[in-house]
Amino acid sequence: MSSNKVDLIIKNVTAVLPEGKQATNVICHDGKIVAITDTLNSYTSNTVLDGTNKHLLPGVIDSQVHFREPGLEHKETISTGTKAAILGGVTSIIEMPNTTPPTTNEAALKQKLNIAAESAWSNFAFYAGASAENTHLLPDLEKLPGCAGIKVFMGSSFGSLLVDNTTVLTNILKSCQRRIAIHAEDETRLRERKHIAESSSDVYSHPEWRDVKSALNATQKVVTIAKETGAKLHLLHISSADEMDYLRQQKSLLNKQQITVETLPQYLHFHAPNCYIQRGSRVQMNPPIRERYHQYAIWDAIHDGTVDVMATDHAPHTLEEKAHIYPNSPSGMPGTQTLLPVMLNMVNQNKISLEKLVNLICEGPCRVLGIENKGNIAEGFDADLVLVDMAKVHTFDDADMASQCRWTPYHGDRVTGFPIATILAGKIVMKNGNVVGEPSGKALSFL
Repeated sequence: MSSNKVDLIIKNVTAVLPEGKQATNVICHDGKIVAITDTLNSYTSNTVLDGTNKHLLPGVIDSQVHFREPGLEHKETISTGTKAAILGGVTSIIEMPNTTPPTTNEAALKQKLNIAAESAWSNFAFYAGASAENTHLLPDLEKLPGCAGIKVFMGSSFGSLLVDNTTVLTNILKSCQRRIAIHAEDETRLRERKHIAESSSDVYSHPEWRDVKSALNATQKVVTIAKETGAKLHLLHISSADEMDYLRQQKSLLNKQQITVETLPQYLHFHAPNCYIQRGSRVQMNPPIRERYHQYAIWDAIHDGTVDVMATDHAPHTLEEKAHIYPNSPSGMPGTQTLLPVMLNMVNQNKISLEKLVNLICEGPCRVLGIENKGNIAEGFDADLVLVDMAKVHTFDDADMASQCRWTPYHGDRVTGFPIATILAGKIVMKNGNVVGEPSGKALSFL
């Protein structure tokens, strides 16, 4: 860094630092943040971003995505999914194991890492999936480079990845040292109640079939086992007031980091029954979007600290697949490209502060999963950043989506607040809605 020639200067910007918002200049070199300074002094660069009237955030980490590769590339690929991420200001993603083949062994994990090394626009890591057949492999699997931890599907999965047996679940929780991500729905209850969905043939019935009790039963079951085994849990996509009340109570009784909680932006943006009437199966997902009462309770849990992380559960299907008669329409929706603008709009609506949002979508995933050197704007941290214009008005359109599925549940919705530049390892990789350069994502490192 002789004569203070650096790779990138972001000048005159309001940066969201660990201590709060600050008008400053951020200097990046060799992939790192090397200075946060009131004056540019003698720093020079061939690349200068003017942040006047803009905010600089740490790069967003979407810690729950399903990118479908290998096996279901007609819905999504690692390339298209990470390009969507970069367009949305997401610089790192963590992908789930329910691909074909499922990510249940070292070879399958390495296959994904190799694909991502060639094609990923954002940084990446992958969960390994737990099953009845691979419990003995989990202690080694969870330690492999590029592995974010172990994922357990207690409901809403297929084949070997479905873990609905208490003994198997207990053995999995006993075998893992790292945090275990949990999809908590009671598979037995879902099967018993599927007639509700089949007799209605209307997605309006989705939250009645997959009711709150289905989610709460599974959540209570896995937390009880975690208390017996000492396992660390990350409970994904919590959708109901009942679960939030239970988890708030449990977190107060336990070591506060033994149980961590994730929720999703779509639970805050949409509510039943309106969303099903207006958007149909586009908003069908598991666990379902529920009534407004639950949305209010999720906001309460965000503000009181019960919620640790916000992610998207980005899970694309084609519109042709979504058009099947319910319940044969698949559950899941894309979301990684829209996460940040949807939530910036809520900042502008005074529903959440920018600092709290950064805590949920940047710092939170690092704190919960042990991701190294990301999630903060601080000297020595990786220069993964996103420049946002809090005044920019944008209307979502299917045609603007980079995902292979080419649609969004937010189509036609207008938001205020939008990412205008994404920086990965100190290089601009998106500017004004255009992806720049070549895929350069790297595997995340974990503590």
